[in-house]
Amino acid sequence: MDILLVDGYNIIGAWPELRELKKGDLAAARDRLIELMAEYQGYSGYRVIIVFDAYYVKGIETKLKNHKVEVIYTRENETADERIEKLAKELSNRKTQIHVATSDFTEQWVIFGQGALRKSARELLLEMSTLEKTIEKSVRSIQEKKPVTRIPISEDLAEIFEKWRRGQK
Repeated sequence: MDILLVDGYNIIGAWPELRELKKGDLAAARDRLIELMAEYQGYSGYRVIIVFDAYYVKGIETKLKNHKVEVIYTRENETADERIEKLAKELSNRKTQIHVATSDFTEQWVIFGQGALRKSARELLLEMSTLEKTIEKSVRSIQEKKPVTRIPISEDLAEIFEKWRRGQK
């Protein structure tokens, strides 16, 4: 199993779309990151855990599931880096490969020393871009393979049949 640990605010600060959103509405930037990571999780098969610092969200530690992505807000006075390091140790085993998405150079070296693989914010953004193109191509090919009717009929007749099929008069 592959697990991707994401330093939430680090990625928000590094990706142009999210950085712009953050200027007006930090919550919207967090939500958009969660949506994007849900797409990533759905397509890649990785288990995704996003960690946000308590620096921006005061209070006790909170764990949520949003779009099937695990979201952790750290305890007050605990950084996302500290939590990611703990999670990397806890989740690491022979059958699990941990990946950490952050552009924090020091954090990259610490987690690399623990056997986790690093992904910079830029690498993850490029991967997301490639993933979106692949999804678009897949959707297009499915739409193109739509079955055509076996008997050529007029648009008016097709509309009547469609209404019947839906139970409308």
